[in-house]
Amino acid sequence: MAEAESGAEERGPVAVPAVGPGDRLALNKMGSFDWDLDSGRLDLDAGALSVFDLEPEEFDHTSSGLGLRIAPEDGTRLQAVVQAALDAGDTEYGSYFTVQRRDGTEQWTHTQGRIMRDGDGKGRRILGIVRNATAELAHSTLLRKLEAARAKQTTIVQRTTEALSRAVTVDDVTAVLTGAGALERLGADGLALGLAENGTMKIIALSGESLDILDERRYTRLDGSLPLSQAVLTRRARFVTSLHALADEFPLLGDYLRRIEFDAAAYLPLIAQDTAIGGLVLFYRRRSEFSPEERNLCLGLAGIVAQSLQRALLFDQEREFATGLQAAMLPRRIPEISGGEIAVRYHSAWSGREVGGDWYDVIALPRDRVGLVVGDVQGHDTHAAAIMGQLRIALRAYAGEGHPPSTVLARASRFLAELDTERFATCTYAQVDLETGGVRAVRAGHLGPLIRHTDGRTGWPNLRGGLPLGLASVFEQEEFPETRLDLVPGETLVLCTDGLVEEPGTAITAGMEALAHAVRSGPQEAGALADHLSDRLWERWGSGDDVALLVLRRAPDPGTHRAPRIHQYVHQADPEGLSEARYALRQALRDWGMPELADDVELAAGELLVNALLHTDGGAVLTMEVLPEPVRRIRLWVKDRSSVWPRRRSPGEAATTGRGLLLVDALATHWGVESRGDGKAVWCEFSGPVEST
Repeated sequence: MAEAESGAEERGPVAVPAVGPGDRLALNKMGSFDWDLDSGRLDLDAGALSVFDLEPEEFDHTSSGLGLRIAPEDGTRLQAVVQAALDAGDTEYGSYFTVQRRDGTEQWTHTQGRIMRDGDGKGRRILGIVRNATAELAHSTLLRKLEAARAKQTTIVQRTTEALSRAVTVDDVTAVLTGAGALERLGADGLALGLAENGTMKIIALSGESLDILDERRYTRLDGSLPLSQAVLTRRARFVTSLHALADEFPLLGDYLRRIEFDAAAYLPLIAQDTAIGGLVLFYRRRSEFSPEERNLCLGLAGIVAQSLQRALLFDQEREFATGLQAAMLPRRIPEISGGEIAVRYHSAWSGREVGGDWYDVIALPRDRVGLVVGDVQGHDTHAAAIMGQLRIALRAYAGEGHPPSTVLARASRFLAELDTERFATCTYAQVDLETGGVRAVRAGHLGPLIRHTDGRTGWPNLRGGLPLGLASVFEQEEFPETRLDLVPGETLVLCTDGLVEEPGTAITAGMEALAHAVRSGPQEAGALADHLSDRLWERWGSGDDVALLVLRRAPDPGTHRAPRIHQYVHQADPEGLSEARYALRQALRDWGMPELADDVELAAGELLVNALLHTDGGAVLTMEVLPEPVRRIRLWVKDRSSVWPRRRSPGEAATTGRGLLLVDALATHWGVESRGDGKAVWCEFSGPVEST
């Protein structure tokens, strides 16, 4: 034992080789170099030779000698980096480049050099190191790829969330998922969206090439026999990288899966508030796997879609309830009328269960008259709709009793004031006699009617009005003065609520002008015009308010081929109307083959119209017709609402008026005055050319 110990003492400690600076660099896959710029000699230590994979005997100690391992383009770029540092007066430089090792592998290499300068600042020598940077850059590249993937996933989620945040209805959701750029936004090549309804799966959206064939299976049983229904029933997503292999598992879908042009798919259940409301399929091309990050992205997208879809379903249900309630409050049918046509339209506000108080009504009245109502109860809720229903019934009852329009609104105002509510209502009510064209109209804080004349012009008659219904009774001002209008054959009366002409941030006059323009440019028939206004203005103003629209057109009265007839209404103090009337008369006489009478007829018509407009309180209706028997002649009528008959006077030489009937008497073969309802009609006749037999 002692000897053994003695022997151990004799051998002494094991010697460890000394490790110099060069050895330390080599152990870390690094080496150093010394480059004399004046002579061009480049010395590499053993570590540097190992980095460049060079043997000492094959290196010639020149920078060009490194060309054995450095590609020409990298060598040129590295030389440019060194020269730029020398020219700029820098003391250091660094650069990455690739080295082609003798086994053919490519190695990323980094060099760091320090420039030694003389007293004049000229570079004389460069000392530096080179190192194998492959592992470093490989890790950096992986990080960059992961970061790029995360950025892409974040962008997909953000863009999808932003797009779906503006979706209100189910149709909006499907439009976002299938519209232009939608698949790119989702990072997918195809999409199918289904809703679970009463034990069935209903596909409501398809997007992507070749997916049209799935239209044949838009409705399927929710029994797990298909991959999407299985995902919904199990509430577990399924990621498939071979659709052809999936076809063997689901024979019912096998033929379709073999025909669609995709390789992989993610079948995702849509879960909202712990309820499976549907499923989403994202299809992909050239994908052989789903990484954990990609799976999480798909699940995140499914969650976003599920929340948006549930919100849209709730909105659609609320809207269906609101529109159903509103429809129940409005008239179920419009009575048929003779002598004209009526069209009504209603557009509810696009705000879920916020039911509006707008309404319309058409009431059959005694003596073949018709009552037209358009109104708006204050507020947008079920209370407003309930009040509207009660007020509409009350107003209909008062009108049906035969009361004049002013009395109808006064009683309706009193009825509303007596209800246990603080709401008021605006309203326009008109009684129309389609046989004579007489209109008796009143309004209570509401927009008046718009009239389109037979020549295409439009006008807003000056309809006097009172306070809104309810308020008028509270303030004891139940005065609703009537305005009398004439609707000649072929003219159109348009009544609407303010939602059709009010645009947020714009004066109501701009909306009224837009409505007038749309009426002027619209079709003649009442139904077609109502559709035209709905399409043009509801889309323009948006959906912030509900709208009631009523269009009445009096039937045209062109007469017959042998006895044609035209009608024109001229508003009081309307120079344009007088001019249009004269033009219409001259054009009609030309069309009827009697242009030689145009000057006389136009002059007589002007005198009669001016008399009516100056000496009566209202406008005048001008009618011109051909009387073919016993000889062809022209009869001109000017009707007004005054019961005072005109009389022919004998003005003195200095008089400036009083010659109108003298001119008519001189120009016409006959003239006269007749009583017409609540007014009179002055007529005159002109003989035409004798017809050949």
